[in-house]
Amino acid sequence: MGSLEYNSSRPPIEVEDVLLAHLKIVIATKLRRQESFMMTWPSGKKTPGRLSTWMHPAIPLVLEFDEEPPPSIDPARVGHMMERLNSRGELVLDEFTS
Repeated sequence: MGSLEYNSSRPPIEVEDVLLAHLKIVIATKLRRQESFMMTWPSGKKTPGRLSTWMHPAIPLVLEFDEEPPPSIDPARVGHMMERLNSRGELVLDEFTS
């Protein structure tokens, strides 16, 4: 289980390494193009809830993987994630968990 830390203002988001590897490509692609977007995920609390953040190229982002070597990348999965993000301007992490 890896983690994604954004802006160091909250505890990191725990994400499976395989999903994190795919997110790395999708997020990096958008931010490299200077394209901001919304990202949403379950809050992780005992009660249902969601957190959302505005992803922007100027805000620090740290991805930490627990496993070595890096997971294999499925280009079709990356393409699907990019399509979903581009069609609605929001990346909803729990839509991509396996």
